[in-house]
Amino acid sequence: MFKLTKESGLVKNVWVPLILNGTYTYEQVPALLNLRECVGEVLKEMGAIEQI
Repeated sequence: MFKLTKESGLVKNVWVPLILNGTYTYEQVPALLNLRECVGEVLKEMGAIEQI
């Protein structure tokens, strides 16, 4: 089965920047495979959110 990681392009080059610039919120990240989980981990490490 395919799994995304924190280093996946969809995570670090698409969704994280879209959330950081205010285009989308974390809650709007689709529940696609483990996308939401990976995006949440990156945002938490950056200090952009406190909990996922």
